[in-house]
Amino acid sequence: MEYANLAVTVSDLNKYIKDKISEDEALSNVIVKGEISNFKNHYTGHMYFTLKDEKSLIKCIMFKTYAEKLTFMPKDGMKVMVFGGVSVFERDGIYQIYVRAMQEDGLGDLYTKYQELKNRLEKEGLFDETHKKKIPVMPKVIGVLTSKTGSVIRDIINVSTRRNPNVYIKLLPVPVQGEGAAEKIADGIHYMNKNKLADVLILARGRGKYRRFMAI
Repeated sequence: MEYANLAVTVSDLNKYIKDKISEDEALSNVIVKGEISNFKNHYTGHMYFTLKDEKSLIKCIMFKTYAEKLTFMPKDGMKVMVFGGVSVFERDGIYQIYVRAMQEDGLGDLYTKYQELKNRLEKEGLFDETHKKKIPVMPKVIGVLTSKTGSVIRDIINVSTRRNPNVYIKLLPVPVQGEGAAEKIADGIHYMNKNKLADVLILARGRGKYRRFMAI
C-alpha cells in the first residue's frame, strides 16, 4: 500500500503530541479552577480526580510527594484551584494536569445543586425503599428510553444480548437532554408502565466513551 511507508505507530504519535505540549511554556505552569469529581486517594499516596465545570472536564493526578503537603483532604464536590502542568500520558493517549499544589475554593456549585435536589426528592419520598421494586435477574423484555440517533442503544443491545441471547429489546425514542426532555422522559416511562411493555426499563444517555445508564 502506498501509504505504508508514511505510517507511524500509536506510541510514536502519542510521544509526538506529548513533546509538542511539553514545548508550550504556557502549559507548563497553569492555574485551573473547577469542581472535583471521581476522587480517588490511591494506596500509593497518589491522588487521581477529575476537575470539571458546567461545560467540560479534565483528568488530574497529584503524586504522593505533592499530596503530602496538602493541609486538607480533597473530596468530590469540593471547589478548588490547582497549580501544575499539562502533559500527555502516553500509554492511554490522554492529556491531564499533573498537579503540584491545590487550594480550597469552597463547596462546588454543581455539588451544592445536586445535594439540594437530592434532599428535596428525599423529602418527597422518592427514595423510599418501600416504593422500589426488585430488578429481574433475567428480564424477558427490556424497554429502552434514549435518543434514536445515539450510539448508546447499540451498546445496550450488544451487552444485553451477549448476556441473554433470548432477551427482547423495545426502544422508545425520547430526547435525553435539552429543554422539555424531562417531561418527555416522564411521559415515556408512564406510557411503558401503563401498557406493561417491558419487565424493566433502561433510561440511557451516551456521550463519547462515557455512558449514563439508569435501570427503572
